[in-house]
Amino acid sequence: MPSIIQPEVFPFFEEDSNTFSYIVKDPSSNDCAIVDSVLNFDYASGSIGYDSADEIIQCVQKRNLNVLYLIETHVHADHLSAAPYIQSIVGGKIAISKYIDTVQQTFGKVFNEGAGFKRDGSQFDVLFDDGERYKIGSVEGVAIHTPGHTPACMVHLIGDACFVGDTIFMPDGGTARADFPGGDARTLYRSIRKILSLPAQTRLFMCHDYQPNGRELEYQTTVAQQKASNIHVHDGISEDDFVAMREARDATLGMPKLIYPSLQTNMRAGHFPEADTNETVYLKVPISGLKQPLTTH
Repeated sequence: MPSIIQPEVFPFFEEDSNTFSYIVKDPSSNDCAIVDSVLNFDYASGSIGYDSADEIIQCVQKRNLNVLYLIETHVHADHLSAAPYIQSIVGGKIAISKYIDTVQQTFGKVFNEGAGFKRDGSQFDVLFDDGERYKIGSVEGVAIHTPGHTPACMVHLIGDACFVGDTIFMPDGGTARADFPGGDARTLYRSIRKILSLPAQTRLFMCHDYQPNGRELEYQTTVAQQKASNIHVHDGISEDDFVAMREARDATLGMPKLIYPSLQTNMRAGHFPEADTNETVYLKVPISGLKQPLTTH
């Protein structure tokens, strides 16, 4: 049986949102993908910055890489995507799960978007289906639908490297919340078990690390390590026990500070809403907040 190709992985960390972005490179060519890029955003001033994205761009240019995809693992609620900015400089196709339409239906309603806001995923260049295969040079990628945190979450298994988005954290960090509109703890458990059914030495790359107990920053683990010691879903934790824990924990959590600007831009593939009649872009804050559950139709 042929060995699985190990892509080269270059991590980048954005401190304000505790977010990891990655460049994933084919070891035998210059083809690559960028996963979960971050646009710097200061909520108080309404200003945007490009330092985090520029760090990725500089790496691409220094190594003369050929960007094929700018992958979003889901519609992030804690940071704004830098994919359109990066695309404008180094190219690549902005890609997300085909189930993005469910998220757009949900948050199109939350933000009272008009008929001009398309809810069919057409803002993105590529919509991956569950199980769809694609290539980054010689490396095969597989998109795996892993709902629970959001309905459109996908992990991407690229060679032996799996980019897990907001499904699971480092073993001492547990798992992602499941209380946003469209989220579900039971569905999340089943999605995580799908990830943990991958080969034991599959490398898992985190989207976030909150450094529990003040430990050093970490971004990589394995399926075997997660099954042995993840505090929420190690082997032996039943679905019902997980759901009870996750729902109780979620009830104590506050909203991410950038949730409203993030959702409004990320459901548009990282683009801001259209400017108002005074040529200024505005982002909405629903005073009633997010209501859970919220139907999508």
